[in-house]
Amino acid sequence: MAAGIVEIAKRAGVSAATVSRALRGLHHVHAKTRAKIIEAALALDYPLRADLLPRGTSSHTNVVGIIAPYISRWYFAQVIAGTEQALREAGMDLLLYNFSRSDARQRVFQPKQLIGKVDALIVVSMPPTEAEFKWIMGTGIPISLIGTTHDGCASVVIDDVEGARQATQHLIDLGHRKIALVGGGPLDIFGFPVHEMRKQGFLKAHNESGIEWNSRYEAIGDFTQNISSLAMEKLLDLKVPPTAVFCESDEMAYGVLQTLKRRGIKVPDEISLIGFDNHEMAEFVDLTTVAQPVHFMGQMAATSIMAKINRPDSELLKFVVPTSLILRGSTKAI
Repeated sequence: MAAGIVEIAKRAGVSAATVSRALRGLHHVHAKTRAKIIEAALALDYPLRADLLPRGTSSHTNVVGIIAPYISRWYFAQVIAGTEQALREAGMDLLLYNFSRSDARQRVFQPKQLIGKVDALIVVSMPPTEAEFKWIMGTGIPISLIGTTHDGCASVVIDDVEGARQATQHLIDLGHRKIALVGGGPLDIFGFPVHEMRKQGFLKAHNESGIEWNSRYEAIGDFTQNISSLAMEKLLDLKVPPTAVFCESDEMAYGVLQTLKRRGIKVPDEISLIGFDNHEMAEFVDLTTVAQPVHFMGQMAATSIMAKINRPDSELLKFVVPTSLILRGSTKAI
């Protein structure tokens, strides 16, 4: 959490009133005193206005920062690749802020990590807290979100609810009524909104079709192959196992496929399976899935944030990118 005026005053050796006047940009503060206050504020991670930054700090760095909790997972790697490509083609560089633990965000979401280092910030699928939004926007650094939205930021998203609804409706149209859901859950430490939105679409398809869903058919896959494989074991051990499975990501579908193959269960003859993403390996395993243009979303986020850098007064660009249902051989009518 950023320090307040009292802490800055104590560090700079001046009164809180003087700090208040300096940070509001009032002229009747001595230049040396103002410099001490600015130095103290930066050291304490206080979000300064751009016009108060030391000389050179507010000039363009030609760098855009991107915050991502993972870099090895397919979705994040594709987004980063698309962002980097668009920036490189425009002659700009990318600075990656990566962390794999929730408490590490305190190291990333602080002014001294961004001010004077990046012209803008892109956050991938991990919504900042309201406090983090407040100080980021207080620095004057434009921010773009991928996979989530906020009133004060540009954004690029898909309609996760509709994509999941279409996937589930496809299974329902094939005659399936005992449909399992393999998705996220309490293991998520970053507050990703994806699981709840895709589950909402899954349930929406059931409600619209007048089908009561049995919650015993929900299993936690944590968006990883290994945990999804274990989740499918539990679903198969139910007294009445499902006839179809909707996975909230293709990588979870691969884990489900592992278990089905190990148990000698044929797809789609015995169980239909559908994923979400259109991962590059989905075609090779003949997986029906919902495609989202992840690489393109990274490009769009980079393009929109560059427009904001070049024209600070321009409107915030908010895009909703369409998904599409890709029919392959892993689903079949019963």
